Amino acid sequence: MSFVSVHALSAGYLTLPERFFVTPLEDVSVRKTVPSLSFLIQHKDRDSGRTMRIVFDLGIRRKLQDYAPPIYKHAQTRQPLSGDHDTVKSLASGGLGPDDIDVIMFSHLHWDHVGTPSDYPNSTYVVGPGAAKLINGKREPAPGSHNHFEEGMLDMKRTIELPPVGLPLTPPPLEEQTSLSTQTQRLTGYFSQPWHRKGRFEAVLDVFGDGSLHVVSAPGHIDGHINLLCRLEDGKHVYLAGDSCHDGRLLTREKDIATWTDEAYPGVTCCIHQDKARAEKTLSIIRDTIRDPGELKEVEVVFAHDGEWEKQAEDEGRFFPGNGCVSITSLGFAKAAGVVTIITSSSDNKLKDVKKTYAVDHVINYKKTTN
Repeated sequence: MSFVSVHALSAGYLTLPERFFVTPLEDVSVRKTVPSLSFLIQHKDRDSGRTMRIVFDLGIRRKLQDYAPPIYKHAQTRQPLSGDHDTVKSLASGGLGPDDIDVIMFSHLHWDHVGTPSDYPNSTYVVGPGAAKLINGKREPAPGSHNHFEEGMLDMKRTIELPPVGLPLTPPPLEEQTSLSTQTQRLTGYFSQPWHRKGRFEAVLDVFGDGSLHVVSAPGHIDGHINLLCRLEDGKHVYLAGDSCHDGRLLTREKDIATWTDEAYPGVTCCIHQDKARAEKTLSIIRDTIRDPGELKEVEVVFAHDGEWEKQAEDEGRFFPGNGCVSITSLGFAKAAGVVTIITSSSDNKLKDVKKTYAVDHVINYKKTTN
């Protein structure tokens, strides 16, 4: 059985006014500081032995001032807010750098998920169907200050847009194919395939053709919103839900999706989702899959701003690099990336030596390894 490994990556945090996300509320002034989670997904090819590494979402931008002005203005309404510990630092804690990442896949292109794409100059970007128009100036503005996007944010020579759902699969024009970078052309085959049904999910792509990783079309939140269904070594599944859900109480039906009015958009009912009805349908499919996973055996759902899951995952060692050890080489790389906390495994009696040698502030359970 083929499988992938999934590790969470710290990628910043922001503060959400609950009234924009869930209803009813006893206190509409409540705000909650939550993570913006990213994930490292690794797949080892059985034939070649090569490992492909995918990062799903990049979280908050490290330098907030580098957002486009309308986005920066909106971001300030989400304070406390930080992107300082981003995916680059999170990967460095396990000895990986940007050049080790083959694919950056975005659940969608809202500001709190795109991070700093230029940190990965050799990776291929993958976006959902219809997402490219959000950053090429071809989309009409939508209500809500959260619906601003950066034109030109992604290098389109390194970007694959997934094919439309429900339409015949046709190859892009030859000029578009030849304009792609060599690596992106090599990876296109993984993502240029027809969508098909899997269980309750109406449209999925089997990325590696072995059932270990499916891209799931998850419409409703914004154009091109996608989720990932990941099969682990034990046969269980992790469902990375992006912004299909912003609050666990939506999964349990304790709360409903909120709407509101805004003086800037008179006569318009605003919602965090572009299409509330489709978002509710997507959420219903996720709920039903949790209740009765069928052939999936067991499905754990993790949404991008899941603070409760984050705390549990930290305790269980599910953030990269997990409970495995980190080599001396990795420690040096981490130091160069500005990482101040190194998570490794073994006895504590080496900690002082590691701190002194690598000038890091905090090392947990260091164990020397060989490369």
